[in-house]
Amino acid sequence: MQEALQWSQSFEKLMATKYGPLIYKAYLKTEYSDENIEFWLACETYKRTASRRKRISMARKLFKDYIQPQAPREINIDSPAREAIIRNIKEPTQSCFDEAQKIVYMHMERDSYPRFLGSEIYQKLVLGLQADSS
Repeated sequence: MQEALQWSQSFEKLMATKYGPLIYKAYLKTEYSDENIEFWLACETYKRTASRRKRISMARKLFKDYIQPQAPREINIDSPAREAIIRNIKEPTQSCFDEAQKIVYMHMERDSYPRFLGSEIYQKLVLGLQADSS
């Protein structure tokens, strides 16, 4: 779990580790904004889906859960990104959600990530690791 000490270097490092996204998600739950990381992680899975049939089904679910107006876990994206997805949802490609995913990533990096680094969850983790190594 020493990787946690590197999470403060960049949001990218946090998201590239095994446990970073899980702990960050736990933090986002305390902020009631875990739909962002859930959407981002779902997009990562979606992009790796080779089966066209499965991808269409996943695209519809992503749209229904996160994109459509008044979706149960609606994410904060701009109108052009939302409209592009609405246009492409009939024949979804692997890159169909890329723009929305980028926007959500930027929101997390700019807004939640700095608060995460100052959060009790992260501070306790880092202090625990520092105490273990001394």
